[in-house]
Amino acid sequence: MTSSIRGRSALVISVFFLLFFIVLLGSSLRAGAAPYAAMVIDARSGEVLYEKNAHTPLHPASLTKMMTLYIAFEAVEHGEIGLDTKVRVSKKAANEVPSKLGLKAGQSIELRYLIRAAAVKSANDAATAIGEAISGSEAAFARRMNRTAKKLGMTRTTFKNANGLTTPGHLSTAHDMTILGRHLFYDYPEYYNLFSRRSTDAKIRTVYNTNRKFLAAYKGADGIKTGYTNAAGSNLVASAERDGVRIITTVFGASSSAARNAKVAELMDLGFRKAPRRTALLKPTPPAYSGNTSESTGAKTVRVASAVTRSVRPLGRPGVAQPLPAVTRIALKSGIEAAIAQATATSVAPTSADVVATADPEASSPAPKARPPKLDYAAVIPASAPADEPIVVTRASTSGGHHWGINVGSYPSRYAAERELLKTALKEMATLDGALRKVSKDNSGFKANFVGMTQEQADLACRRLEARGTNCVPFGPAGS
Repeated sequence: MTSSIRGRSALVISVFFLLFFIVLLGSSLRAGAAPYAAMVIDARSGEVLYEKNAHTPLHPASLTKMMTLYIAFEAVEHGEIGLDTKVRVSKKAANEVPSKLGLKAGQSIELRYLIRAAAVKSANDAATAIGEAISGSEAAFARRMNRTAKKLGMTRTTFKNANGLTTPGHLSTAHDMTILGRHLFYDYPEYYNLFSRRSTDAKIRTVYNTNRKFLAAYKGADGIKTGYTNAAGSNLVASAERDGVRIITTVFGASSSAARNAKVAELMDLGFRKAPRRTALLKPTPPAYSGNTSESTGAKTVRVASAVTRSVRPLGRPGVAQPLPAVTRIALKSGIEAAIAQATATSVAPTSADVVATADPEASSPAPKARPPKLDYAAVIPASAPADEPIVVTRASTSGGHHWGINVGSYPSRYAAERELLKTALKEMATLDGALRKVSKDNSGFKANFVGMTQEQADLACRRLEARGTNCVPFGPAGS
């Protein structure tokens, strides 16, 4: 009997100490939990609707990949690299810890699949491969990330890598990541749909969105990026739109993905309650493009002129259908198709002697101006041009003695070649402005060329056009 009582007492004491140990452990874990921070904004105006610890530097985890992807979109748009460019995977990229796509050192894979894996699955190996492909090394890419962050107004962010794995000094804030999320939505809307895909083909395998539960559970949610490490806790930058109102919410330091999703939903609801139904749309200003610098890559800096804000279209002629209604200040990225339709709206193909004049798109004229009785071809056609090779000049040269050019194809008719030149010029106005558009005939047909360029201009123009799916071949003085 006494032995039984002693046994039960020992059991009670053991249970007591076990419970005491569990309480102490729980307190210790809570004390070491990642700090909490949050921010809510009206995406249309940038107005802050709620914030808590929003300017405290914390571990961003895979929210870092938002910047990696922002720079990838920038590099594609400016012709530094193409979506179908094959990236050779380094040993460093292949050895990154999960989450990962499963890349092998030495394999080649198109950039588009790396972008999908980084955006949807949050693959660390894909993010590192993207950074190395664009800047040559992850260290150089991190320097570009930091330059871009400063231009975006992310004043308390320092990146050390492309994927967000915990590294001393790799820090950001809820405020800065909210700014980045807003820029991703407005600066690269054509890529934003990546962040709402529940799954996608990443070539090696189908990958599933780390944010798919929140996307499915919250009405209007359409992106953008999750993040988790032990040091960071569970992070999320989310965007949702209801009845024309768009809210962006950022949460750092949640204890789990479920707790994070619940908190983001709560803050989203707060945002939709506080945001006005109607407000002026004030899109953020994209940062000036500078690409990689000599300091970061050891190569010469390539700078591209900023996108023009107006399209150039030809004046109408007698016998030709009048142009579409005036289109002015068309954005280069979003309005190229409209500008081409405006510029090429004709019912009668021009003859071989036609010379298309360009004019200020904001100038108005009730009727086309008559051509001068004679055109001084000597001013625009080289004296050495063979008599049996017709040349159609669509613009007077301002090349200043530059002797390089690019070819964008050979066509069965002069009109088709002229039309392609005009479409290409509207598509790539940033680098082709000032080049001479020239059609010449040989055995293969009518060649569509831009001439009067430097070698650097020709190479850059071809890189940018090929990134947009247009065939382009640069040629030197002997090939012009």
